[in-house]
Amino acid sequence: MGILEVKGVGKRFGGLQALGNVNLSVAENTVHAIIGPNGAGKSTLLNCLVGKLIPDTGSVTFQGESVLGRKPHEINQMGISRVFQTPEIFGDLTVFENVMIPCFAKRDGAFRMHAYESVKDEVEIREKARLILDDVNMLEKRDMIAASLSRGDKRRLEMAMCLVQEPKLLLLDEPTAGMARADTNNTIDLLKHIKATRDITMAIIEHDMHVVFSLAERITVLAQGTPLVEDTPENIKGHPKVKEAYLGETQA
Repeated sequence: MGILEVKGVGKRFGGLQALGNVNLSVAENTVHAIIGPNGAGKSTLLNCLVGKLIPDTGSVTFQGESVLGRKPHEINQMGISRVFQTPEIFGDLTVFENVMIPCFAKRDGAFRMHAYESVKDEVEIREKARLILDDVNMLEKRDMIAASLSRGDKRRLEMAMCLVQEPKLLLLDEPTAGMARADTNNTIDLLKHIKATRDITMAIIEHDMHVVFSLAERITVLAQGTPLVEDTPENIKGHPKVKEAYLGETQA
């Protein structure tokens, strides 16, 4: 059994079937990519995993516990963090303050800065934030206002905000969207570093096949809301069903 199990998940929006009987198992400590043409259901599936949508049918479990019906902050507290297509940061705060904010998360999901419980508490939180920023090569930018960062650095900061929470599962929704190739390659290197240095599982939705084949150990291909193929990157390349889904090339 995988750390994340999706069984028989279906979701409709009126007359449109966005997902139909999706089964997916993400093994612990792996990088699993979910790919497919536009409209394949990738974002709908991701939103079902993080509590933004409730599927009409099926189940989603993380470490054996259902995520269905839980609010996004409750899913976060289970050990699941999400990186969005557009980096979600607090633009008017400094880089360092952004990384500290998740340390003050309340049980209701609100992020509110509040008085430290003790001097020891303050020292530990600041040191934790410092270590995370150093690990993602952002420490020298700790005093910069987050809104002034490049897109690549905003993504790096968002990653730091996730990592400071010590998640077991990191969900990434097109983490290199809108990036220049240099920033894309830097993000790939960062994700490789995160995977190599932490007990963490990653599930990635991505259009850039350079990113997918650089990172993924398993790939699930969706087409019209249903899984088409799941295999290793080596076997996905050139797969006739994948070519047909992406290119409309019917194989003889």
